[in-house]
Amino acid sequence: MSVPAARGPHGGRDDEPSPLLDVLLTGRGRADSLRHVRVLPARDARHRPWPVWADPALVAGYRALGVAEPWEHQAVAAEAAWAGRHVALATSTGSGKSLAFWLPALTSVRDDVAARRAADTFDAGRIETVRAAGPGGRGRGAVLYLCPTKALAADQLSALQRLLAASGVDRGRDAVRVATCDGDASQDERRWVRDHADVVLTNPDFLHYTLLPDHRRWSRLLASLRYVVVDEGHAYRGVFGAHVALVLRRLRRLADHHRATGRPAPTFVVASATSADPAGTVGRLVGVDPDDVVTVADDTSPAGRKTFVLWEPPELEGVEPPEVAAARAAGTAGAVRRTRSAGGPAQSADDDWAALADALLVDPTAHDDLGLVDEPDGPAVVGDAPERARRSATAEAAHLLADLVASGARTLAFTRSRRGAESVALATQDHLRHVSAELAATVAAYRGGYLPEERRELEAGLRSGAVRGLATTNALELGIDVSGLDAVLVAGWPGTRTSLWQQAGRAGRAGAEGLVAFVAREDPLDTYLVHHPEAVLDAPLEATVFDPANPYVLAPHLCAAAAELPLRTDELDTFGDAGHVRGLLDVLSDRGALRRRTSGWYWTHARPAASMADLRGSGGPSVRVVEESTGRMLGTVDSAAADSTVHPGAVYVHQGRTFVVRALESEGGWSTGSPDSTDDAAGHPTVALVEERQVDFGTWARTSSTVRLASDEPVHERAWGPSVTWGYGPVEVSSQVVSFQRRHLPDLRILSDEDLDLPERYLSTMAVWWTVETSVLDAAGLTEEAVPGALHAAEHASIGLLPLLATCDRWDLGGLSTALHVDTEQATVFVHDGLAGGAGFAERGFHLAATWLRATRDAIASCPCADGCPGCVQSPKCGNLNHPLDKDGARRLLDVVLAAAPPA
Repeated sequence: MSVPAARGPHGGRDDEPSPLLDVLLTGRGRADSLRHVRVLPARDARHRPWPVWADPALVAGYRALGVAEPWEHQAVAAEAAWAGRHVALATSTGSGKSLAFWLPALTSVRDDVAARRAADTFDAGRIETVRAAGPGGRGRGAVLYLCPTKALAADQLSALQRLLAASGVDRGRDAVRVATCDGDASQDERRWVRDHADVVLTNPDFLHYTLLPDHRRWSRLLASLRYVVVDEGHAYRGVFGAHVALVLRRLRRLADHHRATGRPAPTFVVASATSADPAGTVGRLVGVDPDDVVTVADDTSPAGRKTFVLWEPPELEGVEPPEVAAARAAGTAGAVRRTRSAGGPAQSADDDWAALADALLVDPTAHDDLGLVDEPDGPAVVGDAPERARRSATAEAAHLLADLVASGARTLAFTRSRRGAESVALATQDHLRHVSAELAATVAAYRGGYLPEERRELEAGLRSGAVRGLATTNALELGIDVSGLDAVLVAGWPGTRTSLWQQAGRAGRAGAEGLVAFVAREDPLDTYLVHHPEAVLDAPLEATVFDPANPYVLAPHLCAAAAELPLRTDELDTFGDAGHVRGLLDVLSDRGALRRRTSGWYWTHARPAASMADLRGSGGPSVRVVEESTGRMLGTVDSAAADSTVHPGAVYVHQGRTFVVRALESEGGWSTGSPDSTDDAAGHPTVALVEERQVDFGTWARTSSTVRLASDEPVHERAWGPSVTWGYGPVEVSSQVVSFQRRHLPDLRILSDEDLDLPERYLSTMAVWWTVETSVLDAAGLTEEAVPGALHAAEHASIGLLPLLATCDRWDLGGLSTALHVDTEQATVFVHDGLAGGAGFAERGFHLAATWLRATRDAIASCPCADGCPGCVQSPKCGNLNHPLDKDGARRLLDVVLAAAPPA
């Protein structure tokens, strides 16, 4: 553990930890959980004068809101945007990025208003002055603001309305007309926006499904675009980022089509968290040359001292780990041994809450179908159970959140899942209820799937102080304006260092002091990170990985573009390398998706082409969760998660209330989950009917999956000597939720196993794999019976460690291990991208294979457990219930494999 110097008698030293650290350390044994403390020094602000071209009313409005002068990075970015340069603005959370893009964008609109008014009075001189001033003044201008969530758009609308009101330009003849427009907008609202709005706030989904396909109705907006603001640019990674990049290319193409000769193309401003290569990322996202992008990454906003803590939850006594209960249920209890750890803390009532939090969290994300069940390789070999169980990160976060709230600190607790947010809030409320019922009422959960009015109420409560502690998913990682927070808890690695620093930036905003605690899960990556602080605090930020040339992503967008306007040969480079695009268009034409004519490629089908591309990889529209007795909609669940989270009989938690799913409705009819059902279960689920019920159990879905090579030859192959081979190429993953367990809470005693009759789902993606010949297994000392457990353990640990090298987390990945795969005909470990078409993660693993496996081997070897635990080789999403696993066998196998690796 590394701790800074002791604090002085008067406080205020740059290396002095926040007083809130004492709150975390209060209580018996708490100090044993502290792994590392680092105090990040304060940073002074640097200012610049307001640009001479800035609209005086807007400047007055900002001053009225407390902004005397912009920070230097705000002014630099605004100047570049005003000059018509594309901008990559990559500074920290709370650094005022919105001023940098709203100042030039709104000034442009205001100049257009002035020009129109001057035209009304035939003031030709004023018109020429406005035209010379900058990008405003050439007809009626418009601004399009894009962000990944409706919540952020609503927050920006509120902030804009405050600015315009303070500027005095929110009403009257010269008012700047601002509106949000998304899938929730009525037809009348959309009509008003099309005809009148100067500034439109929306999201990529609305652009893709509505605005671009119906571009002729939106021609007024497209023809007059001055600026396109893309907020939270770091959120556009993986397959989602590739989709958005192609949506933006389609937007640029239609804006070019509609604008009059002589008018400038719109300027793009992409605001992002600090990241690697901002200009390259923005160029790839927007479809422009990176040399045409101005990077502004020097953060000149003030920052208070920030105490950053790495925290590992304590070991528990007397709480049976879930894997032990699973082994007992599988009939292997005789092979399971629980060993008491000497010197551990005694069990308390709080430990029951730890077990309850664990019980609510077996399904940590919406991508359950990505966690694969390994093919049977032979007799299951179950080693000894872990020597110790640690309190889960979510249960520990609930303890810490309760203490911080009780001390008066306003705190956010970031969790890895919707269930996690509900669980942390519920447990925190229970802890605080022993202190004060009023205090417990100041804690709530915040997550996706809530209704918009619920989210707005929680956001308002956090701003006002009515909500003192909020357990949230990464929904609040984005740029929603929440200031005045004292502390942030991060329960589990959020997937990237960029996300970690975004979440950490919520603490101590506007120059105030803050505390951040990263609470490790029992996960190979989390365990590695809390013991290697340099990998958290000193490593460079990741590059944002997405590939617009991915044919699985590009093909449907080419169809959508052809449906909007026939694609011409001279436009192909808009979508990437013209040769690559042309080849894909030929394939689409051969398959009848497009029709080739001398003038270009045409879409000729009645089906909307935009429906072919699912931007967020959800697998279909969200499933509504509806209370059967009242018809009230409680929230939504992503389509991809529906089979595993709202299947018939599942327990659904909403703001601490429990519901049981009675039926899952699909296009084919009602699915009761019975294997004897004759309903057409192949339709996409649309509604889950639930009834509120107080239950003493939770539910866990079991998924059966396989991986097959999609072609005879991998895209890439590399040999490590004669016995180890690496491959990278396309695979097809099939998965099906086949059953679920009911487990009693909090002891996790299995009550029943229930079969389900749900459809099989298919995923075409990219994978990296390594194969070994029998000689390698022999050299590792693995018997035939031990091979499956060693491969399985190596697979789990490698999935947990790949996020160190790629911009992903383990929930973006799936895997499979087998002693004899039907395609490779050898012992094989697969790790695949969890999104259709791939997202570059497996490819990254292929190119950094030796580094990846060395980190995997080190994580296994350094874990102090005897036979494997969630900190090294057990996976929280294993469809085989973490059996068989052989930790020592995995280490020996990786030693032999790495001995064959080429020199670094």
